[in-house]
Amino acid sequence: MAERLIPLPLEADYYVSTKRKECFFIMSMKEIIRKRKSIRKYESAQLNDDTLVMVREQISKLKPLYPDIHYSIEIVNKTKGLFNIKAPHYLVFRSEEKEGAYENIGFIGQQLDLFLSGSGLGTCWLGVSKPVKTDDAAAPCIICMSFGKPIGSLYRTIDEFKRKPLSEISEGTDERLEAAQLAPSAMNAQNWYFTAVDGKIHCYRKKSNPLLGFIYEKMHCIDMGIALCHIAEESDDFSFAKEKNTPARKGYVYMGTVR
Repeated sequence: MAERLIPLPLEADYYVSTKRKECFFIMSMKEIIRKRKSIRKYESAQLNDDTLVMVREQISKLKPLYPDIHYSIEIVNKTKGLFNIKAPHYLVFRSEEKEGAYENIGFIGQQLDLFLSGSGLGTCWLGVSKPVKTDDAAAPCIICMSFGKPIGSLYRTIDEFKRKPLSEISEGTDERLEAAQLAPSAMNAQNWYFTAVDGKIHCYRKKSNPLLGFIYEKMHCIDMGIALCHIAEESDDFSFAKEKNTPARKGYVYMGTVR
């Protein structure tokens, strides 16, 4: 796939709802990455129209990892599936099925996750949830995300993150690796590996167990997109593409290189 240069500013906008006296302040993405957490309990009340307009406007501003892959995002009030979470709203991510589609959805979706978290709203990736209503004409549903006003604390301290040490998931030195380390992943498995060398970061995902099938490979690719989003948010300039003659890593699949 063609290389894509994506400038992503560290500072976002802020949004104020004058009708409901609600203010959504966006911290720097670096701060949000080090505070966000998955929210599994929400207030039952639906968000007001102004807030949903804010979400839709942000959806229109997302920067895909692969611009040539068609995708869509819709807001619904119900989903179904194993480990589904009760929330007032959900984001349904759809995409055509082609190489890079899952990483693309992870990259796009995590931009929304960080934006909503910084706006005072809780989110949680839902790996096996689906919309209640099916649409045969629409692209396949890849993954869903719950969102709404959280019950309890929205943020955590850096000490409350339960993550593998950098030495287990990376080698070399690059300040952006910490952002990747803090990225959410399916079952918090962190099935990725990063090699930093000469200003580049080679990215690998763990090979899936054949007995566990397609679903795990899909989630590993989405997780890679999520981690790449965190790296991009802390990059002055970000590009991601596969390089030739990249060192192989036993038990892992090479996904591409950040430059």
